[in-house]
Amino acid sequence: MNWRIRAFQPQDTEGVVSLWEEAGLTRPWNDPRLDIERKMSVQPELFLVASIAALESADAERIIGTVMAGYDGHRGWLYYLATADAHRGQGIARRLVAEAERLLLAMGCPKVQLMVRGGNDEVLGFYDRLGYERFTVSNTGKRLIADA
Repeated sequence: MNWRIRAFQPQDTEGVVSLWEEAGLTRPWNDPRLDIERKMSVQPELFLVASIAALESADAERIIGTVMAGYDGHRGWLYYLATADAHRGQGIARRLVAEAERLLLAMGCPKVQLMVRGGNDEVLGFYDRLGYERFTVSNTGKRLIADA
């Protein structure tokens, strides 16, 4: 294993956004840079990246995985779990989830949830293998601040 998991740092922003775009996680109505900025103001320690040394520089790192977690005092949530295509199958996503769960548990979080977009059966299977339970709910939302 030549990659590591660590807390997000501001210099990771462009690498994170590129990874999210590659993974198909970005949406026109959510500015990913604003999502990062917002997360850095609330529980920044729960924003994790997997990084690997970049070939072009001994000091540089390339972002190959992410997970963003949050805890509201009732339950934890996971967002933006992604692994670079070239690094899938190495256990990166599994380790990112495990580390996010460890941090949430240390905060006293009794339960963690996440949302998966419809039709994303591969991702649902991944979470099944991690012991996540599927349940039927209706999600509703309301945008309070428009990104665009």
